[in-house]
Amino acid sequence: MDSLLLVVICIVIFALIFDFINGFHDTANAIATSVSTKALPPRRAIMLAASMNFLGALTFTGVAQTITSGIANPFDLENGTTVILAALIAAIIWNLVTWVFGIPSSSSHAIIGAIAGSVIASDGFNAVQYSGFISIIEGLLASPLIAFVAGYIIYTIIKIVFKNRNLAKTNKQFRRVQILTAAVQSYAHGTNDAQKSMGIITMALIVGGMHTTTDVPFWVQFSCATAMALGTSVGGWRIIKTVGGKIMKIRPVNGVAADVTGAATILGATLIHLPVSTTHVISSAIMGVGASHRVKGVNWGTAQRMIVTWVITLPVTALLGAIIFTGLQLLPFL
Repeated sequence: MDSLLLVVICIVIFALIFDFINGFHDTANAIATSVSTKALPPRRAIMLAASMNFLGALTFTGVAQTITSGIANPFDLENGTTVILAALIAAIIWNLVTWVFGIPSSSSHAIIGAIAGSVIASDGFNAVQYSGFISIIEGLLASPLIAFVAGYIIYTIIKIVFKNRNLAKTNKQFRRVQILTAAVQSYAHGTNDAQKSMGIITMALIVGGMHTTTDVPFWVQFSCATAMALGTSVGGWRIIKTVGGKIMKIRPVNGVAADVTGAATILGATLIHLPVSTTHVISSAIMGVGASHRVKGVNWGTAQRMIVTWVITLPVTALLGAIIFTGLQLLPFL
């Protein structure tokens, strides 16, 4: 078999593995609040998240095109297949490390940082398309802030509207509504997160001379949607525990506010073709809702630990991507 074709096949396999890991790593994003409030039993919540993730992943491709050509021009990369393979390995390693420790880090930050680092190691700093890269970073940084503020505002409005309602009856009603909001949030998650692997595979097909545009082939879209849905069905219980209970004590009304905030923020980013971290967005939405409910009720220590992980993910994965690229260069068939 031609060595270039073999490497591209390896990239496709690793990209689908990354998507699978992304699925179980980020399951908490969509269902942690509904599980913690007992709106849905865990197994049913996971199956709902998996099916809606799959549907969302089949709906859009704009974010995938941003990943394909927004960080570097795939048509100009000299060692394109090695760059992409190194980035995937780096992102997978980081995702698994943070999963083991139950830290809700960002798969988006991981893959974007790893791509940038391996591109720089291969072709230098000038190979990075800074206009596209900066836009991506701005989206990653702005979306959690937007989610925090929106969560605060939405929950404040809910408090005003339902201030004279019986608390027990209100929570029972919101528990039913939360099934719908969990489904919508799972759909939103699929529209954004699954596209990152689509973009990587499309990028690999371009640098391998097997594809001539940034349009995502349907087989790529379907494969990534399936991998993420399967990963989601496995579940990420360590991270569900962190997102669902260690940030704040979540009640159904809090969960609905957080779900609506997260879904709206993620879908908005998808519509303008920007990749965002669903982990950041949903965790920030929960913090915003918690701050509106009762500032002291938020476990800011857990929030601080999460933020530190968010901050270090980009530089750590960039360095890891560069190191792995250098190591792969020593292999004779790359």
